[in-house]
Amino acid sequence: MRYWNSWLNSLVLASQYNPPRFVELVMLMLAIAMLAIATILPADKPYMVLGLSFVVGASISILVREAIAPSPEQKVARLTALLALFISLYGFADILITL
Repeated sequence: MRYWNSWLNSLVLASQYNPPRFVELVMLMLAIAMLAIATILPADKPYMVLGLSFVVGASISILVREAIAPSPEQKVARLTALLALFISLYGFADILITL
């Protein structure tokens, strides 16, 4: 029980210290979960669309945050966010073509 309490306190502290980065983390974790479900159940397109939407939202949030307040790893963060954004937009295009 002490482990879970420590984990919960760390989560609360992280959310208070840097809320935008915490929201991006939650969005990316949900995207991973939705895309994993979409991989297991390929016939269900809503999971794929929801996962890609989370990736687009998190990528745009990262790009805006880096434009407002650059971090030391600014180039890596921007490159990763742009790559995730292009891949998710390609995924959306693929879904639209297959419908």
